[in-house]
Amino acid sequence: MENKTWWKESVVYQIYPRSFKDTNGDGIGDLKGITEKLDYLKDLGVDVIWLSPVYQSPNDDNGYDISNYREIMAEFGTMGDWEELLSHIHNRGMKLMMDLVVNHSSDEHEWFQKSRESKDNPYRDYYIWRHARDGKEPNNWESIFSGSAWQYDDQTEEYYLHLFSKKQPDLNWENPKVREEVYDLMTFWLEKGIDGFRMDVINMISKVPGLPDGELREGKKYVSGAPFYMNGPRIHEFLQEMNQQVLSKYDIMTVGEMPGVDTIEAQAYTGADRNELNMVFQFEHMDLDSGPNEKWDVRPFKLQDLKQTFTKWQKGLEGTGWNSLYLNNHDQPRMVSRFADDGEYRVESAKMLATFLHMLQGTPYIYQGEELGMTNVQFESIDEYKDIETLNMFKEKVEAGVDPERVMQSIYAKGRDNARTPMQWDESENAGFTTGTPWLSVNPNYSEINAANQIGDPNSVFHYYKRLIELRKQHEIIVYGSYDLLLPDHPTIYSYTRTLVDEKVLVVLNFAKEYSLFTLPKDCSYKTQELLISNYDVDQNDSIKEIELKPYEARVYRLTT
Repeated sequence: MENKTWWKESVVYQIYPRSFKDTNGDGIGDLKGITEKLDYLKDLGVDVIWLSPVYQSPNDDNGYDISNYREIMAEFGTMGDWEELLSHIHNRGMKLMMDLVVNHSSDEHEWFQKSRESKDNPYRDYYIWRHARDGKEPNNWESIFSGSAWQYDDQTEEYYLHLFSKKQPDLNWENPKVREEVYDLMTFWLEKGIDGFRMDVINMISKVPGLPDGELREGKKYVSGAPFYMNGPRIHEFLQEMNQQVLSKYDIMTVGEMPGVDTIEAQAYTGADRNELNMVFQFEHMDLDSGPNEKWDVRPFKLQDLKQTFTKWQKGLEGTGWNSLYLNNHDQPRMVSRFADDGEYRVESAKMLATFLHMLQGTPYIYQGEELGMTNVQFESIDEYKDIETLNMFKEKVEAGVDPERVMQSIYAKGRDNARTPMQWDESENAGFTTGTPWLSVNPNYSEINAANQIGDPNSVFHYYKRLIELRKQHEIIVYGSYDLLLPDHPTIYSYTRTLVDEKVLVVLNFAKEYSLFTLPKDCSYKTQELLISNYDVDQNDSIKEIELKPYEARVYRLTT
């Protein structure tokens, strides 16, 4: 039996503030807009709000490049607005989790400004500086946003490392002063009363000493240095120190964003006896529709791969760690467009995916608009896109001779702006997001897909999410029961059970737009059945031994054994 904690029993809602709700007509979402919509989130039933960065930032990477960790970005409002938001969240019995971005800062941060002044400046060692090597970059690492991971600085005639944009220099965690600064700024926010941190690419803070070259592929100038900065040699030492200095002193929730982590490493990061973090965001299921080269090499995902991946993580952390459950976020395309059908069966398939996720073991994360079944967008011109990763990739591919139309197809499938189009509140102009010109265009389907339409419709995606969240709170088995996969080889059905003492939950999901026949395995015995939720009208007393599932049908039964 799992140790019971509030963060295991919670449902988290992620807000991307720039796109959530604008109150002053400048086209950019703000803190007052979030405060205005808290009753909507309370009605949905979520427990924790995760706020993507709202700190002072020049916005090279939409707030993930922080120039002052203790100030609020003027576009979003003031510290007073933030304090008011926190107070209103707590008054409604909800909690607030802030984003922590400490692998890198902005190049406009005071630390970096001083660091680049001279080689003997006390702040020099806050960042990772290196001499040129044979007149070139210090190593052959590629930035995650393409191009070299090194930027030459004329002032001191050295290069600095930036795993992301050149305006996001990496902090040097080997320097104890840097770690002290980070723990101090974390304490600043915790003392203000926040309830946790989502930690951006936190498993990249420890780099292999010497920063060795990666193995070059033919025809490539730069290569991923991931083996030398993901899950590096001192990462557990750093996180245990962070826990001891800061996290252990508060009753909070922590989740680390960790690309390239496997189940064994995740156990080490999240084990109850490890004194590091509560849970991790892993990315294995986010790569199932990528070809061998990169995320932009889009392939259809196979259901067997999805089953295998989720089962590995469900079983791998059972009793030893804890899962984060998500299918989309601010960096990923809309899940109904990616894993289901955003056309004819949008409503049914959005409900099916939600059922899949919320019935697994782990803490579910809902990304804004997911609860409405919001979809990917297809802007006609690259000029309408804002995301730095997308724009860099487009330029690089087109310059290399790839057909621009082919590149646009990849962006339609995988671009981060798919998730960043403004929240669709109602049918009014700009979906009720702003009275001004939105910073990123609204998805044209907002007149059909919006919150106002769905709140009044008991059969909407919104009300289905509400019911899923209620079920989690009513049935301990949904939080703490163990997971077992059924029918591993079925091409279109994903079915699994959750078990707690003499109770079982049976989850049956059709991932196809065709009818699929479900046959209950003979060893799955039960005495009574109770239908907990379904996305089509179902007779409660229908036999579950054989079910002809409609397109994207989802059913959940509680069984006594």
